[in-house]
Amino acid sequence: MGTIITDLKEAFRRGNIYIQLIYINVGVFVITTLTEVILQLFNRSLGGVFEWLELPASLTRFIIQPWSLLTYMFMHAGFLHILFNMLWLYWFGALFLMFFSAKHLRGVYILGGICGGLLYMAAFNIFPYFRPMVDYSLMLGASASVLAIVAATAYREPNYPIRLFLFGTIRLKYLALIVIGTDLLFITSSNAGGHISHLGGALAGIWFAAGISKGRDMTAWINKILDAIVSLFSFKPRKPKMKVHYGNSRQQDYDYNARKKVQSEEIDRILDKLKKSGYESLTTEEKKSLFDASKR
Repeated sequence: MGTIITDLKEAFRRGNIYIQLIYINVGVFVITTLTEVILQLFNRSLGGVFEWLELPASLTRFIIQPWSLLTYMFMHAGFLHILFNMLWLYWFGALFLMFFSAKHLRGVYILGGICGGLLYMAAFNIFPYFRPMVDYSLMLGASASVLAIVAATAYREPNYPIRLFLFGTIRLKYLALIVIGTDLLFITSSNAGGHISHLGGALAGIWFAAGISKGRDMTAWINKILDAIVSLFSFKPRKPKMKVHYGNSRQQDYDYNARKKVQSEEIDRILDKLKKSGYESLTTEEKKSLFDASKR
């Protein structure tokens, strides 16, 4: 069991940002689902405790649980719900990183979720159609965050070809328009809140991509906050005291420089292989060497 946990930690640490977000979403889903299953076996219930992590449409209730504007985007209602959201995040997260940075993806995920949640609450409290549902409506899921990533990528590279099963190749802009159009058509369906939040997420993605093209990063403030939080919880081991070794320092310097030269030549060889054949062509040892070198 310890080995499995260690392997998961290592995979999380080495993974791209979208892989890390998938790990977080799946981890939250597994923990909450297992908790509910175990309690049901003993005829017990949390009595809606997890609802405090979901986003309410009611402004009165939101004031009591403002953190839900962030937590709801990591919660999911069932297996299929999280499966499709994570598949979209996996596919379009990789595509997003071809044109933007990892920090941009992290920021867009949060920005899309926030904008999707705000539009959801605004719509339910403005339009008379939704008023009877306000008091008991709750929203959860990463859909708005994922749609923000899709929309940002589509804005940046609208003609990028996407191959769809049974449908063949379609340009990314048309796929985005189909998804957004579907949300507009079903805005009064039983999942109205979800479709509204999708639109908010898509608008956030377009807002981000349009800003980047003009030199403005709409996610900068989000990443500053996240970096500050990470730095607070990151453990930095104390550096060992320096020790002075007496002896043949010239021979030691020669050995050290020889090792550095060998390491440098090996990294150059791996980088050449990476450029010619791609990342997947690297062996496990080559990937580890490249990863270790990037940390020096």
